[in-house]
Amino acid sequence: MKKVRYAYALTGAILLGGTAASLTLQNPATAQVAQNEPGAINAAAPRAGAPMSFADMVAKLQPAVVNISTTQKVTVQQQANPFAGTPFGELFGQFGGGGGGGGAPVTREGQSLGSGFLISSDGYVVTNNHVIAPAARGATVESITVTLQDRKEYKAKLIGRDPTSDLAVLKIESPTPLPFVRMGDSTKARVGDWVVAIGQPFGLGGTVTAGIVSAVHRATGNGPFDSFIQTDAAINQGNSGGPMFNMNGDVIGINSQIYSQSGGNIGIGFAIPATEAKPIIDTLMKGQKVQRGYLGVGIQPVNDDIAAALGLPKNQGEIIGRVEPGGPGAKAGLRAGDVVTQINGQAVTPDRTLSYLVANAAPGSTIRMNVIRDGKPTTLTATVATRPSEDQLASLTGAGDDDDALPDDGSEATAPSSLGVTVQPLTPQIARQVGVDSTAQGVVVASVDPSTDAGQKLKRGDVISSINSQPVRTAADVARIVAAAKAAGRPQVLLNITRQRTSGVFVPVKIR
Repeated sequence: MKKVRYAYALTGAILLGGTAASLTLQNPATAQVAQNEPGAINAAAPRAGAPMSFADMVAKLQPAVVNISTTQKVTVQQQANPFAGTPFGELFGQFGGGGGGGGAPVTREGQSLGSGFLISSDGYVVTNNHVIAPAARGATVESITVTLQDRKEYKAKLIGRDPTSDLAVLKIESPTPLPFVRMGDSTKARVGDWVVAIGQPFGLGGTVTAGIVSAVHRATGNGPFDSFIQTDAAINQGNSGGPMFNMNGDVIGINSQIYSQSGGNIGIGFAIPATEAKPIIDTLMKGQKVQRGYLGVGIQPVNDDIAAALGLPKNQGEIIGRVEPGGPGAKAGLRAGDVVTQINGQAVTPDRTLSYLVANAAPGSTIRMNVIRDGKPTTLTATVATRPSEDQLASLTGAGDDDDALPDDGSEATAPSSLGVTVQPLTPQIARQVGVDSTAQGVVVASVDPSTDAGQKLKRGDVISSINSQPVRTAADVARIVAAAKAAGRPQVLLNITRQRTSGVFVPVKIR
């Protein structure tokens, strides 16, 4: 199982007590040769004078890298005394506090550890938001301490934080100017470039690791600003918030995450690109809130199955599953089932997602969207709004309880044999019972054949509103659309389903 972890350490009583390349043929008659043909990559070989050691560079940079620690208060619920009310209640009173059966909450102390770096001589420090955020539910951060290489400690003030990008800015006060480093241009980073990471892994002192840029524009599935520099330089817990340097000594990334099943380094680490981080840092330093573009749509990648169902190339564009009524997307004319392929001429790809491109558009600005609708290209224009907070977004798309109750209202249920599902018309009574809006339209799944592909993806109570972007209201509609897709040679169809309050989810289902 893929696990992406934040690269910071949590200690104390919390647990104890609780770019695609193109080839231009100068001579069409000349045969193409291997990319690594002898003599073809001399220009990429190490230059004369390349460093035999990073020591001189590190000696200059390391004083600007700091350790960041927090002290936190964590309120935890004690286990209730299982012996309450018995002769052993007082003997084992530590479970719930005396002989009571209660489990009164108690407050314990905890710590978090991470890294950061100074970006100005007057004490501004950059780190990850998760390094200085409460480490658990019920926790509050009491203080933040910044420790320099010379072991001097400073109490830090939180200037600003942005959970979406996982960035935070702190400020420390010093009577003398402090060592600092400058932010570089991460857009010039190339796969194969040397990089050096400096941080405080596992609470140890300043630690230096070196490696190369393994990938750029790497998405890890963690939000609209999901575009990282990947490196094989060792990144471990406690490295979070520390800088990644190029060979000029410029900060090109802020170490943030690791890919690991054990929590330790396996040569896959991720850093927030400096060019994308700097505008956010500048905004936070001014005490302002970071604003991002918002369309008000739910989206899904066009994976192999969805592409096959729609007859489109895979990994190109993203499909609109849900359009927020009255939102910018709805006003622009976007519909569920549309596939957005470009934003302002930039292709929507797994590396440059629709969320990423829209979030980078300034609220109030106009964007041009290339869309495929019912297999035909069209163009729409939208004025983006301001993206709500993550909590507000969660409330807009929250799901209800998992309840497959489906009443028998006497409607006839028909099973299209080519899908392996039995459906019946959706009535207001059934809609209320399965947890969808009473105004929803479609058919509701009454049963599925577990031996079919649908049996692995659908369940009783799911509401199907459309198939291959065509509305369905009866079982006959389902059978007709599926038969047409089968006659056209499509191996599967694309269902738009609603499950409880989670709407606009596209599910490709194989035709049997």
